[in-house]
Amino acid sequence: MKKSKRLWSILAVVVVGAALGVTGIVLASTGVVGRVQDASVSVTGTLPHPRTVTIAAVGDIMMGTDYPTPRLPPQDGALLFADAAPILRAADISFGNLEGPITRSKGCTKKMGSGRSFAFRCPPRLARNLATAGFDVMSLANNHARDFGYAGMAETKRILDSLGIRYSSKQGEVAEFMIDSLKIGLIALSTGSSPRSILSIEMCRKEVEELARRFDILIVSFHGGTEGTKALHTEYKFENLYGEPRGNVIEFAHTMIDAGADLVIGHGPHVPRGMEVYEGKLIAYSLGNFCTYRCMQLTGELGYAPLLVVEVDSIGNFLRGEIHSFRQFPPGGPTKDTTEAVFNLMRSLSVTDFETSAPSFSENLSFYPPADSGLSVEEIEAVRDSLDALSIVEPDTATPEVTESVDSFLTVIQEEQDTSDVSDEDLPQTTSSAQVPSTPEDADSVAVPEPDSANRSEGE
Repeated sequence: MKKSKRLWSILAVVVVGAALGVTGIVLASTGVVGRVQDASVSVTGTLPHPRTVTIAAVGDIMMGTDYPTPRLPPQDGALLFADAAPILRAADISFGNLEGPITRSKGCTKKMGSGRSFAFRCPPRLARNLATAGFDVMSLANNHARDFGYAGMAETKRILDSLGIRYSSKQGEVAEFMIDSLKIGLIALSTGSSPRSILSIEMCRKEVEELARRFDILIVSFHGGTEGTKALHTEYKFENLYGEPRGNVIEFAHTMIDAGADLVIGHGPHVPRGMEVYEGKLIAYSLGNFCTYRCMQLTGELGYAPLLVVEVDSIGNFLRGEIHSFRQFPPGGPTKDTTEAVFNLMRSLSVTDFETSAPSFSENLSFYPPADSGLSVEEIEAVRDSLDALSIVEPDTATPEVTESVDSFLTVIQEEQDTSDVSDEDLPQTTSSAQVPSTPEDADSVAVPEPDSANRSEGE
């Protein structure tokens, strides 16, 4: 009954908006975005302005590696995110999974040469690309984050701090945001040993339950599930990869929402997976590879690079979303895909794997809560057709600049890597002679690191 009233309200507002002839205004009374595109027109006297939040999310990011041999993009990767940046910049919060450290550390923790173990090390000078692309927060909870040990992790955090990019890792950080008076938190979890291991669901449940009391909206990111083109489908079962436990991701995601999470974002399988709406909250089980320059295989669905944009209301309920289709072709980097192959794949996987709990999809780009509102098909389509013409975010084409102090900081770090033989023992205490520029946010403290996990497989 509640959903029926919501959709009837949406339809009524769309009709009123058309009658008023107000171009570019999105009206809503029960959760659809209420942004005024024309500042000369005011509707605040008749309809309340709903508080909504837009989150953009992508999967794995590794902009290039110089270990064990250089595999780096031209122009220091300045064009890697060119197609995606306008969307990332426009969202209230833009998220990605940083699949490896940004560091000059020389102490690789992986046993290379096995054919199933890989290590990545991104040069510090490439870090500015994350900021100019529009990323606000990174997950550091994955099995490549510690490829260069505690020193590499600590320096990665220091560099992200300098750029004003928040992060969450298995070491305890919670990324915090204040959007339109709403307090929003993001926590990142992964496989491997505790803490924050999706294999220890009860431990994760307790932490999420506590955090949900602190935040109006709580986002949970997880790195889990098996890998490769045979891992497209999501099933309610425990997954493994070469004997390594990768969790039951459906059980995990449902438990997190039951504990108070409002949005669950998955990555790790290196391919997109389906989505479902559980208890009014969206779960995206895998966003695949987004920008993995010469670091991952990109054949078939391994090259599919979704950019998810989700709109939630002030208590985290899922309102609507968009899947912007990008593709990676060797050597890598996301490019806009006009064939909408990613959207079509994720729509098919969602409907096949989750049936009635799958989102309701339009013909392209957009998706909504499941179509169980009680309205007729024609009535639902009328609402959806009106909303499909309205973008969740208006692409931001202005290119932000990295401040001179941050640019100098990154340059000094890179020069030290290129010209000196600094020992890893020095990095956790003094990672550079440069001083970290001040940022609006307080830097996250570096906690005692967890034990390194076992060596990982190809593509991870």
